[in-house]
Amino acid sequence: MPEKPAVSRRSVLGGALATGAAAAGVGAGVMGAAAPPALAADGAPPAAAAGWRPRRPGQKSMIGVPYEPHRTVRVAIIGLGQRGSSMTTGWSVVPGSVVTAVCDIRTERAERTADRLVAAGKPRPAVYGGDAGAHRRMLRRDDVDLVYIATPWEFHHRQGRDALLAGKHALVELPVATELHELWDLVDTSERTRRHLFLAENCSYGRNELAMLKMAHEGLFGDVTNGHGGYLHDLRALLFSDTYYTDSWRRLWHTRSTASLYPMHGLAPIAAAMDVNRGDRMTTLRATATEARGLADYRARHIPRSHPSWRETYVNGDLITCLIDTHQGRVIRAEHDVSSPRPYSRINSLAGTRGIFEDYAGTSRTGGRVYLEPDHTDHRWRDFERLRTEFDHWLWRKVGDDAANNGGHGGMDYILQWRTVQQMRAGLVPDIDVYDSAAWCAPIPLSAASLRAGGRPVPFPDFTRGSWVNKRPGLDSRPSDMPAAATR
Repeated sequence: MPEKPAVSRRSVLGGALATGAAAAGVGAGVMGAAAPPALAADGAPPAAAAGWRPRRPGQKSMIGVPYEPHRTVRVAIIGLGQRGSSMTTGWSVVPGSVVTAVCDIRTERAERTADRLVAAGKPRPAVYGGDAGAHRRMLRRDDVDLVYIATPWEFHHRQGRDALLAGKHALVELPVATELHELWDLVDTSERTRRHLFLAENCSYGRNELAMLKMAHEGLFGDVTNGHGGYLHDLRALLFSDTYYTDSWRRLWHTRSTASLYPMHGLAPIAAAMDVNRGDRMTTLRATATEARGLADYRARHIPRSHPSWRETYVNGDLITCLIDTHQGRVIRAEHDVSSPRPYSRINSLAGTRGIFEDYAGTSRTGGRVYLEPDHTDHRWRDFERLRTEFDHWLWRKVGDDAANNGGHGGMDYILQWRTVQQMRAGLVPDIDVYDSAAWCAPIPLSAASLRAGGRPVPFPDFTRGSWVNKRPGLDSRPSDMPAAATR
């Protein structure tokens, strides 16, 4: 697809997030909102003014680049804690997919995973572990096409980069990286190696989210003006568990910096519905944070004084709110709160000139409610069930039953896995690419930079380097089948 010019280490210790933002060109804008870049005579702004850095020689965009067709997709897994272990079954049962290698620094976890696959009648994968370099030894194998990474956040950038440099495609759990220079590095490395890396954003494949996307693209909300998404999940008991998050890695992030650590589950579906990177782009972000009180309060009431967490000081705000402006004049509100008592919600709301959808609010089995003109004129919400049936995405129509039987989180895990394997076997262009992944994860360092600047707006990088102006498909894909066979 031709491209047009644009219109317009583990460490988060101390100020590392904000430092990374400044190093990527954000620091100059933290004292005020970024002005739209001045256009040159050919309509294109200088790279720095447009929020991106130029490509190095030999790099080319990965937009519109299909996978090479695979007869069978051979999957290697790095990280076999809670998430990696739970996703292994799905990778082993998707048609045309086989788990060929598993890796965890704790070798016994990899052995247990291999044993479980054999007990289910699957081939035994090769096992790697024992030290921090085990994944690199695994990546030397020639029977790996896709690397699925489910380690703690601080390792995602390095392991994703290693996978690309080894010639593998990479699917990385949230976030793909936590600092701007790391996000740019993944974009550059993907372009240089001609391999795809993308975020394992299962919520983008949620049933309500995909129906909302179709409704938006078919104009039911009129001109979309704003959206609201996030991750509001009471994780306090799990954060203080001695077994759930290995070495308490997730709780420790709350001792390092004030930032929106995990907004992607709610942000990504809203960005997709607004065609971010496909006709619109995020331009500025400003953040607010409440005081960090929830984790300390929970510890005081539930955790014995002998517990090691009493040596910790929590600095991350309980509720971090990001307001993100787009080039088309839309506003996205993205929130993160895992430290407060509340029912689970990703918010998932989209509004425009002719109506609104709100998730996690209805009383039916869908959890959604809707109000759309001209059908609704009495200021009363309607249940989402009828419209979700009407606008159900083809993926859910085709493999929804399998998803319910094989995948967690209501089946959207399996939908993500099935679609990834199908695209690789059929040689299709990914629904989610490295540019989407970088943009969805950028609020982590950007929120840190904004908060350090007193909540002032900071400019949002353009990871597409101007190609966001081009309309192109994404999660709103056309129906297609899982290939029975494909030449490799």
